Amino acid sequence: MTSEHGFDRRMLEALVCPQTRAQLTYDAERQELISKAAHLAYPIRDGIPIMLVDEARSLD
Repeated sequence: MTSEHGFDRRMLEALVCPQTRAQLTYDAERQELISKAAHLAYPIRDGIPIMLVDEARSLD
């Protein structure tokens, strides 16, 4: 199922944090994938997760 912003939430089953390999959670309001293990938030732009550590926002 695709959200109103174009992100397919089923993609979460296949995606992991590139830094820690931990599971991600989806923040629909901010359009981000959250890695609690790495304390990073990966942006989703135009429905595409940007899974680059350099593009991630620190949660600290």
